Amino acid sequence: MEVGNDDMLHSAKKITGRLLIHLFIILLGVVMLYPVVWMVLSSFKPNNQIFSDTSLILKSFTLQNYASGWKGYSGVQFGRFFLNSLFICGLSVVANLAACSMAAYSFGRLKFFGKAFWFGIMMISIMLPTHVTTIPRFVMYNSFGWIDSYLPIIIPKLLATDTFFVFLLVQFVRSLPRDLDEAATIDGCSAYGIFFRIVLPLAGPALVTTALFTFLWTWDDFFNQLLYINTTVRFTVPLGLRAFVDASGESNWGAVLAMSTLSMIPCFTLFFSLQKYFVQGIATTGIKG
Repeated sequence: MEVGNDDMLHSAKKITGRLLIHLFIILLGVVMLYPVVWMVLSSFKPNNQIFSDTSLILKSFTLQNYASGWKGYSGVQFGRFFLNSLFICGLSVVANLAACSMAAYSFGRLKFFGKAFWFGIMMISIMLPTHVTTIPRFVMYNSFGWIDSYLPIIIPKLLATDTFFVFLLVQFVRSLPRDLDEAATIDGCSAYGIFFRIVLPLAGPALVTTALFTFLWTWDDFFNQLLYINTTVRFTVPLGLRAFVDASGESNWGAVLAMSTLSMIPCFTLFFSLQKYFVQGIATTGIKG
């Protein structure tokens, strides 16, 4: 009987501990989601109630914020800003997938002179703050005549400059059995054939993770877009949102919140539709170092 009581007590403690952990996670999730929920609900409030009433209960409902926000800025509709962001993000995803996958295959599978050295240099570049290279990059792109265009944002991705994605894909490529390469070589496959017919199809989860992160980071990249894009018609979503904020204090916060709510839709849609592959890619890229 004493053993049974001890088991019951142990089970009760275990259940209580799990319950407390879940309650803490739920509470933390509510705290983290509160600003997002407030933003979405406040986008339906009149401008004079957004900051005077911070509750989540709508005392009045209006769609005027969405109508005024969609009109855009300086005669350019906000839909154009969405198309510009989607254009940049789409090309950035394609460029990163192509360049980073080839670089990862080279470091993970091929043998060449100075491989360890160049891989080390690449890893060191992760620790280099982006702001250190801001001025040199701007001077270089200005000399190329790329300012006020999307080239400074897209072209560097064709050179596998996003080291994080190269490292992530390298980890996945190294986890693939080398027996597949040997079998393919016996069947007459070259290094290119192994890359396109074996590595790329098997690296699907890691490629999805790379595409998802590239899209999200490019979509939210306010600094580089502000630095290189000057013309209103070329504005992206972050620049369009900034245009609603006037330094003199006459800011249309209702339009800002409304368009911010709409700007989350592509990110949420992409993330939840690819969540399965995203989790699989993150889980499998750390199997083998």
